[in-house]
Amino acid sequence: MNFTWMAWTLPTALFFIGIFTLIAAMGVWEYLSPGGGPRVGILRFETTRGDRLFVSLLGSAFIHLAWLGLGGPSLWWALALSVVYAIGVFRFV
Repeated sequence: MNFTWMAWTLPTALFFIGIFTLIAAMGVWEYLSPGGGPRVGILRFETTRGDRLFVSLLGSAFIHLAWLGLGGPSLWWALALSVVYAIGVFRFV
């Protein structure tokens, strides 16, 4: 296959591998423990594990896009910031 249309750098590949791994891990977690105990966090509405994963992935995408636009092509710090953001979402949202 010809993947030259996209700049597959190591951080970009790790980001997408991380997304696929998280979705697969959440599927296994949901299979082993259905429901996930919905809770009300700082947003003041009920969220499940899947909702929090979606919010963290969406936020991570925006963090990476903002980093590319403002900080340049090195995405390691954006990846670190996204991990911290995801931990915060799962903890407080």
